Amino acid sequence: MPRPKPAAAGGGWLSGWGWDLMLGSIAAFYAVMAPYTKVEESFNVQAIHDILYHTYHIEKYDHLEFPGVVPRTFIGAFVISILSSPTVFVLRLLRVPKFYSLLTVRLTLSCVTLMSLRLLRVQVKKKFGHQAEAFFVVLTAIQFHLLFYSSRPLPNIFALALVNLAYSFWFKGSYLCTLRALVCLMPFSDALPTEGSSIVAAVVFRCDMILLLGPIGLALLLSRSVSLLEAIKCCISTTLVCIGFTVLIDSIMWRRILWPEFQVLWFNSVLNRSSEWGTHSIHWYFTSALPRSMIVAYPLCMLWVDLQKHLFLNFHALVKALLNYLLIWWLIFTGEVSDEASPFNFRYNNRKKAGWNLLFILMLGAFLVSLGYSTVTFMASYNNYPGGYALKALHEADSSVKEKMVHIDAFTAMSGVSRFCENEYPWRYSKEEEIPIEEFEKRNFTYLLNEHRSIGGYQCLFAVDGFSRVKLTPQIPPLSLVKEPKVFAHGNTRDPDILSLSWPGCP
Repeated sequence: MPRPKPAAAGGGWLSGWGWDLMLGSIAAFYAVMAPYTKVEESFNVQAIHDILYHTYHIEKYDHLEFPGVVPRTFIGAFVISILSSPTVFVLRLLRVPKFYSLLTVRLTLSCVTLMSLRLLRVQVKKKFGHQAEAFFVVLTAIQFHLLFYSSRPLPNIFALALVNLAYSFWFKGSYLCTLRALVCLMPFSDALPTEGSSIVAAVVFRCDMILLLGPIGLALLLSRSVSLLEAIKCCISTTLVCIGFTVLIDSIMWRRILWPEFQVLWFNSVLNRSSEWGTHSIHWYFTSALPRSMIVAYPLCMLWVDLQKHLFLNFHALVKALLNYLLIWWLIFTGEVSDEASPFNFRYNNRKKAGWNLLFILMLGAFLVSLGYSTVTFMASYNNYPGGYALKALHEADSSVKEKMVHIDAFTAMSGVSRFCENEYPWRYSKEEEIPIEEFEKRNFTYLLNEHRSIGGYQCLFAVDGFSRVKLTPQIPPLSLVKEPKVFAHGNTRDPDILSLSWPGCP
């Protein structure tokens, strides 16, 4: 297949920054419309909050009270905290609620992610032309997951920026920089434990980047783009520097000598407790996760695989499927490469096939289907944070200056509540765990945010609905979202001030 001509310099405002503005607007829309975070993001979002609001008072940090299953690295949290600190400082001077600091943090992270994506997009344009660049951007825009998660403080989103950087270096021809960017990820990799049954599967997320580094590094060696000695020197030196950096920072934050990723390795391979988080069938990755994440790019990528020689890109996806990955955002790294692959496939069919007009029409239809799917997925996600909405509604309903103690149960905390959602005095909060439901009547909590509809000694004040499932309907549109009460706000019946307020009640 002939190589497309490189794009001319100065391809206009749209080619320069217009695409970035479009993707940034979509990502910002997602962040503003679904501002709260869930349990998977809890460590990093709490760490960012504590760095911004408690600074050097480490004894007040959330991770010391709720350490989680395995320790996580603070590297990503520090980077985003530093970048967002000037804006958060101004917001604190203006005494703006901390919720807006959460938005600031998320938009900052989104900017970092999208700037790295811009570097990749520019290299795609230079190497394959404007048409491939436009196709890549449009596919990214109509697919939900990448832009929705681009502002969410997940370990893989922090890693995504370096992955984008590695891809851009690779396309540019800076091969040692490509290796450094990928090697940098391994010492900092930390995520919920994933299932593994062999020595390769056991190290999982630390090996996740090895599974990408391996095929790319092998291709660079076979093509003699780098020598074996250069690659070894580059990887070893970068690894040592990164391990030293994460051990230094995380040992201070966790108050003990620690390399967080080694703890994950120990948890997975030695204790073999990762299977407690469940597993999927071996075909789940290809038959469920990839189609839902990539949508229209999935079949286009499969066509491209049949036409291209560089199958090492998909080796990454193949091996990851064998590892039974638990969480769908593991798809991001592979999905992005697939988006790049799809336009090249389209160009080939455009040029080589007689029926390309029909293919073009079918592709437009597929884009509309993808857009519709993304819309439904966004609506479901919008209604998937009942805990955050419940706490916000409680703050708005009671504006008295009397001191109030709110207990937040585990389900509520995992469905949208973080320290960024808390108000200052007279509000106080407790996340004490494993309190028997009958014990609440003996406690002196003012309010409860709980998943139970009825609790002795408390009156149910209101309920917040959350997403339950998607239902087919015999009308237009054919899909509807089914919501049901997820979080219930209760008031202490011994407090007459609470009962005197106007509450909507519970269904």
